Amino acid sequence: MQAVGIVEGEVREQVRSRALDPDLDAAAVRRIVDDVVADYSHRRLTTSLPELSDPAATAREVYDAVAGFGPLQRYLDDPGVEEIWINEPGRVFVARRDGPELTTTVLREGEVRDLVERMLKTSGRRIDLSAPFVDASLPDGSRLHVVIPDVTRRHWAVNIRKFVLSAYSLDELVGLGTVTEPAAAFLDAAVAAGLNVLVAGGTQAGKTTLLNCLAAAIPARERVVTCEEVFELRLALPDVVAMQTRPPSLEGTGEIPLRRLVKESLRMRPDRLIVGEVRQEECLDLLVALNSGVPGMCSLHANSAREAITKMCTLPLLAGENVTHAFVVPTVAHSVDVVVHIARDGRGRRTVREIVGVPGRVEGDVIEVADLFVTRGNRLVRADGWPPHPERFAAAGVDLARLLRPMSGADET
Repeated sequence: MQAVGIVEGEVREQVRSRALDPDLDAAAVRRIVDDVVADYSHRRLTTSLPELSDPAATAREVYDAVAGFGPLQRYLDDPGVEEIWINEPGRVFVARRDGPELTTTVLREGEVRDLVERMLKTSGRRIDLSAPFVDASLPDGSRLHVVIPDVTRRHWAVNIRKFVLSAYSLDELVGLGTVTEPAAAFLDAAVAAGLNVLVAGGTQAGKTTLLNCLAAAIPARERVVTCEEVFELRLALPDVVAMQTRPPSLEGTGEIPLRRLVKESLRMRPDRLIVGEVRQEECLDLLVALNSGVPGMCSLHANSAREAITKMCTLPLLAGENVTHAFVVPTVAHSVDVVVHIARDGRGRRTVREIVGVPGRVEGDVIEVADLFVTRGNRLVRADGWPPHPERFAAAGVDLARLLRPMSGADET
């Protein structure tokens, strides 16, 4: 460890003397690390310097400390790690496909704070006693969330949800076993036809990945505007404007909430609107946008498709007392066309569990739904319902009857 400290000190000194920014000059920092390690090994032969037991491992550790995120960098680089969290300096956890595990990594209290400050450097966001929560994106797209005392009992609580996009299209989701081929073909056609799609599921169920794959079916000629709390969506489309929220300044001014972004997006000539996730009163503004003729998609937390619809009827009520259930329920019924529910099983496998259509009919305060695809025997199969707006499918050149033909027994196995 002493040898590693000496090498790290020499590297930092050279980085300072050359006025390099490790975030912008990563390649130059890498060369400095390799040169310093090689020079140290050479000097070690004729001096009493401590021995480097593994020069290659030393180079990785020093580079991570100078240009990366220190002891956490190896978990960020590990494709098998989906999430990292710190409950206290001596308890660092990672989540893999088969579940969470406590790592052997032990940090110091000051080291946790230094890491967080480094992570926030490129985001323009801050955390202090006046703003004890922060939500930000790391340079690789991973999502950082931090809470500090006295909101937490004693230690800083850090969570990093890695941006692991395992698929970029519905066809790739079929290959992963997340969705069946008939269901993927229907979703592809529904997006192309301009239906409004709601993606529902629990935390880490794969909502963002599914939303990305659905967006890949948007016709290339369309202009897409996305609104998110923190940038997570990655759309490979030619005409995309991506916007994220902004927290208030030290003076308490300058905040830009998600509601504001949704409203502003309508002034930007969108052909399609995507809201990363609705959690609060911004749901009302999204419904108004969808009801005004702008096709869109969004995600939200819910345990089933029907619960997602119920939640869409509840969240707009947070916008104020003048927003009533009598207004919201029929608006949801006429604004949401398809709901896709995705879930993660005990083995960490993410699968689409059901797809329902919303015909637009309301019975009392209950919105009717039509089962399009349901799970039977751990497989997503065609049900007997039909989606709304068959004329839009026809205009997009889709033969809906053929697309949703009943499955044979061989298809369901």
